[in-house]
Amino acid sequence: MNKTIGILAHVDSGKTTFAEQILYHTKSIRQRGRVDHKDAFLDSHNIEKERGITVFSDQAYMSYKGSNYYLIDTPGHIDFSSEMERSIQIMDYAIVIISAVEGIQGHTETLWQLLRKHNVPTFFFINKVDRVGADVEGVLKEIKLNLTDDICNITETFNKDEMKEELIEFIAERDEELLEKYMEDSFEKGLWLNNMKNMIKQNKIFPCSSGSALQDIGIVEFLDKIHELTFTDYSVEDSFSARVYKVRHENNGTKVTYIKCLSGTLKVRNELSYSDEENKICEKVTQIRVYNGNKFKTVEKVSAGQVFAVTGLTVPSIGDGLGTLREKSSYEIVATLKSKVIFDYSLNIKHVLKCFRILNSEDPSLNVTWEESLQEIHINVMGIIQLEVLEQLVKERFDFSVVFGEPEILYKETIDTVVNGYGHFEPLGHYAEVHLKLEPTKRNYGIEFENNCHTDDLTVGNQNLISHHIYERDHHGILTGSSITDIKVTLLTGRAHNKHTSGGDFREATYRALRQGLEKAQNILLEPYYNFKIKVELDYLGRVLSDIQKSYGSFDAPKTIGNKAIISGNVPVATFMNYSTELIAFTQGKASMSLLFAGYERCHNEEEVIKRIDYKKNADFDYTSSSIFCSKGQAYTVTWDKSEKEMHCL
Repeated sequence: MNKTIGILAHVDSGKTTFAEQILYHTKSIRQRGRVDHKDAFLDSHNIEKERGITVFSDQAYMSYKGSNYYLIDTPGHIDFSSEMERSIQIMDYAIVIISAVEGIQGHTETLWQLLRKHNVPTFFFINKVDRVGADVEGVLKEIKLNLTDDICNITETFNKDEMKEELIEFIAERDEELLEKYMEDSFEKGLWLNNMKNMIKQNKIFPCSSGSALQDIGIVEFLDKIHELTFTDYSVEDSFSARVYKVRHENNGTKVTYIKCLSGTLKVRNELSYSDEENKICEKVTQIRVYNGNKFKTVEKVSAGQVFAVTGLTVPSIGDGLGTLREKSSYEIVATLKSKVIFDYSLNIKHVLKCFRILNSEDPSLNVTWEESLQEIHINVMGIIQLEVLEQLVKERFDFSVVFGEPEILYKETIDTVVNGYGHFEPLGHYAEVHLKLEPTKRNYGIEFENNCHTDDLTVGNQNLISHHIYERDHHGILTGSSITDIKVTLLTGRAHNKHTSGGDFREATYRALRQGLEKAQNILLEPYYNFKIKVELDYLGRVLSDIQKSYGSFDAPKTIGNKAIISGNVPVATFMNYSTELIAFTQGKASMSLLFAGYERCHNEEEVIKRIDYKKNADFDYTSSSIFCSKGQAYTVTWDKSEKEMHCL
């Protein structure tokens, strides 16, 4: 049986030490490493050794009592949350490590919400019980209060020989049929074990154990419980399907694609096919690797449930489905900051951009863009630590130095009115016209496309081209040049020419129609918001509430538990991104705060931001709102406010 188990935690909760113990007890490694000794098996990168934190998701292979396990170690720092989330989607089960001393911390709640979004069955391990100040019962109460009521402590109530009555009662309370069995005094272990396994798999209950990874307390017992309480049912007989979850490049440029097989089998030299806009592409798998840390062995065949990597594939990217799986993954974690790449201009700009596009293929959340008019490379990031790591990474991998500009908030734009947009592109020898309807949609829905065009007006092929051009890149708004979002775009009609319409004509007409519609609409600037949860002693409650209001945030009525208050609400990232440092300072470290990206809402200081960015919309030639017409063999430009009268389809 193949099982993929992920380990997740807030930074410094002991996650890497826990992984070392698991690997040691399954005889996957001969010697247990430590973060502070810089010899942890799954923190093998120089950057991870220097910083003492996990930056990259890595995997280990282990065998235990007849089952094959793929252990996925994920970053615990919030700046590398995107890397962590990409790994979550291939996990069969997850283990969340929580410190018995610090309890639930800011990032713990983010992890929990992501695991629930992706429906990953989850175990908890309360670590560091050997430390002064450890409070297992207190952490269990925190989990029940902040994460889930459906947690059961199996440290003493479950082992390979018995299930204690209090655990059976816990299970029975969550199922009416089982409750009847319990009332009949039916305590046969097989019945309750099977039901417990199914309820864990269905995310109805979440087992928890405690111990100390550093002192090797409770690790083997927890491993046995994981082994007995987990199962998978992958089908080898079905057609091949798989998910790409990671991409890396070797020094010689070879692309290594990391994959989780969900069904069927894959052999070396098998061909996989994909379709892009114009062509069907077939690529042959040239090598299959099973990784264990930074080392691998090659195999001829893999099957459902296995985690592996292949060479030979150049097209698939992170999140893509392979084989019969066509759906691309969607991710919750979104970068809210952008930064400019600053480098020595004696370097070849094309080479620098090529290197950053390699990094972008390995971490799509970077969203590397080339600003032609500014001759600048821009990236999206989560925070300062990520930028520091990127500086080291570029130097190490590509042997040149970069620094980054001060991170700025990543704004977006939308509209508040319904308008029609018209675009015409007719330089000599070309012809395309597109009519679009633009409508505002619910916040954080992105761009939606609907086709109401009749085939009498445009062929299906041309209609599909227009749809593709709507989605193929981010489109600039007219307030700050930021990406537009939360707009429904409907294709109303259009026109082509049998002789003169050629490749790219509908791209030009579509872009111009979209931009012309924006010129006529009521435009709105959006900024990213956090969902926050702050736990603070009552003495500091007034100060915190005042700070939230000053930061243009909103909050629900605080909840009081003992001498502490819990405050939840929403606040702009721009005003709150550095508040944790201030909070810790004035509470002498007696408060905690968790932040989770909450999407985009109306910008609290729209006029100020628009003035500061000073976007020159008429100078952004890649996003012009003018149309081009032709008369007597001569092309001429018509500005957006006059072009509607000259459209051919009206």
